[in-house]
Amino acid sequence: MAERLKDMFFTRESIDKFADTIKLHYSDFEKSEFLKHMFDESFEAKELLDKMKHTTKCLFDTLPKPYKKALDILIKAAPDVKGFEAMALPDFVATYGMDDWDLSLPALRHFTQYYSSELAIRPFLAKDPEKGMTTMAAWAEDKNPKVRRLASEGCRPRLPWAMALPKFKKDPSLVLPILEKLKDDVSEDVRRSVANNLNDISKDNPKLALGICENWYGQSEKVDKIVKHACRTLLKAGDKRALAIFGYSDPDLISVENLSLDKEALNIGDVLTFSFDIIVTKKSKVRLEYAVYFVKAKDKLSKKVFKITEKDYESGSFSIARKQSFIEQTTRKHYPGIHQISIIVNGEEKAKASFELTK
Repeated sequence: MAERLKDMFFTRESIDKFADTIKLHYSDFEKSEFLKHMFDESFEAKELLDKMKHTTKCLFDTLPKPYKKALDILIKAAPDVKGFEAMALPDFVATYGMDDWDLSLPALRHFTQYYSSELAIRPFLAKDPEKGMTTMAAWAEDKNPKVRRLASEGCRPRLPWAMALPKFKKDPSLVLPILEKLKDDVSEDVRRSVANNLNDISKDNPKLALGICENWYGQSEKVDKIVKHACRTLLKAGDKRALAIFGYSDPDLISVENLSLDKEALNIGDVLTFSFDIIVTKKSKVRLEYAVYFVKAKDKLSKKVFKITEKDYESGSFSIARKQSFIEQTTRKHYPGIHQISIIVNGEEKAKASFELTK
């Protein structure tokens, strides 16, 4: 099994280096006291973000007061702090700087140039969306691409690992001017963040997101890539309006035959090989996918879609073979039971087969 993230970062060695870096910029820093606070009896059991929060609190307990003095030390140390441990610096702002925006927001802009402040900006946006997004609009015009990326990434309605922004999930209107401004950005990282933000919006406001995508598509090759990435959730869901943007052919022109699995039962940790034929009656633009219906806790099925290919097919019969791994991963736990696999053509399931996964 892959190494867990919480065991890769915030280790005793990395925390020791982190403390050395703080002391380099603040000679009176009580490193031994900081480490004593860090490695209490609960430390090893904490998850990754809990370890980050714990580091933030230990900094607060050992750095000088008031907030501005501690923040000045962290700002000076920022360029030299490495690893995921550095996320404690913007988190310090989010935790202890909510009452001083004039100090805190410039600090987040500074920190994001070395590691992202995307998690830390969100409490400010939740507290006062209009005020926060005024700053984000200014950041969207910053000369530094990492700051411009923060302007988009920080206001994603569904940013992974981050606190929710329910107001933006319900009404993303404050977000849209940022995306419009950044969709043509010279930085691919910034443009990809725009796509991810728009994909988030599509999950709660699909009609709004589709309208934007339809308006943007065809403006340029770079923007077309944004639209394609932004539509990935809708495309996997077989949304007909999303499929139409990219000109996929009528799924009735394509059929699937001879779906075959190399085994009817396999153990967790094994690999399943499956094959099938697609029959194309007329030249078609085809988005070919397969879905696995995974058994989850309490025997519920959870569908996950995987892309196979996307290309133009001439009329004829074409054989396809793929493999699906059931090796345990940190991001997916497998459960025994009857699973299903289906073949999807341009958003429509064309064939399905079942197999048993055992311990």
